[in-house]
Amino acid sequence: MAAQKDTRDFAVNRKARRDYEVLDRIEAGIVLLGTEVKSIRGGHASLVGGFAKIEDKQIWLYSLNIPPYEHGNRFNHEADRPRQLLLHRREIRRLQAHTEQQGHALVPLRLYLKGGHVKVEIGICKGKRHEDKRDTLKQRTADREAARAMRQR
Repeated sequence: MAAQKDTRDFAVNRKARRDYEVLDRIEAGIVLLGTEVKSIRGGHASLVGGFAKIEDKQIWLYSLNIPPYEHGNRFNHEADRPRQLLLHRREIRRLQAHTEQQGHALVPLRLYLKGGHVKVEIGICKGKRHEDKRDTLKQRTADREAARAMRQR
């Protein structure tokens, strides 16, 4: 827990937690431009609809929306460009095995600052069906009601 106290979340993908069952999480660095970092620190990033894909032994993050920096000049960045993730070779091979053989998706779960560097938490996810989403909602409601009953006693 002490390692997470110096982290600060900039963006959280809540839809991913609703639409997917997260099987595993992995921390990755991300290659960014200076104006992108300034825009992220300002709280202007969105992970909704984002996904990661492995191409030529490298992992790329698509649909991560970082709007241009307000005070940027002609060197400002494109908002929706693909961004490379930084992982070790063996981690990329493990992720590739999950996506190819088992049909799982790589979804960004949160974007945060750790030790002065912007990091991305990637989840190895399995898509939920509509019935699974309903079951999760029922379970959460039952847990909430049980906790409320325990507090009243």
